[in-house]
Amino acid sequence: MQSPLDSSIKIKAYAVHLLTAAGIVPAALAMFELTAVDCDPRFVFVWLFITTLIDAVDGPLARRYHVKANAASIDGRTIDDLLDYLTFAFVPLLLIWRMDWLPFGFGWTTILAMMASLFGFAHAEAKDESGGFFRGFPSYWNIFAFYAGIISTMFSPWLTAILLWTLTVLTVCPIRLIYPNLAPQPWRTWLLGGAFAWAIIMLIMLKPFPMVGVVLLSVSLIYPLAYIAASFHLSRKG
Repeated sequence: MQSPLDSSIKIKAYAVHLLTAAGIVPAALAMFELTAVDCDPRFVFVWLFITTLIDAVDGPLARRYHVKANAASIDGRTIDDLLDYLTFAFVPLLLIWRMDWLPFGFGWTTILAMMASLFGFAHAEAKDESGGFFRGFPSYWNIFAFYAGIISTMFSPWLTAILLWTLTVLTVCPIRLIYPNLAPQPWRTWLLGGAFAWAIIMLIMLKPFPMVGVVLLSVSLIYPLAYIAASFHLSRKG
């Protein structure tokens, strides 16, 4: 017979699964906006931002309540991977194509990035949770799409294309990028704190998007560059 404490833990564990699955709501709303005749990419990014928030908190909660043991009938990793591919790769890459942020006639190359991300997600070593790393570019296409709109409008869609094609190749390469939630201390503190500050800056950039100004754009790039530097440093040490 289960104790009330055991039942409470199981309820919380299944609630974590429910939270993960709830990510389909903003994902669907993002897709609905993307397919609208007068699509406003800013609204798509708002919905994708909400899915990212859910993804950021459900992992730590899953580990806290040991969902693999206390809610074993549901595979939370499957739900998480399906939603991650949809919201981190498929929807943002389709948005790039939809908004013509690539040179004329090259929008279809987003399909190559979608395919690379499929292999990236399906790789047996996609996440090294013990070491705290992702293998390859971890399909942060939602973030790339945000910058793609800015780069294509303020500079050149060819620059966006070159970056997209480079990241597509890196998605299936054996490079390692740090998993912020699993980074060792004290790196985890400043990586997560920096990500929070970065998210606020990106929200500020939404109003004037895509003409955000060179200064604001430059400030917003500080954290991604620091994240890349930290990843290579920790990968070399590890």
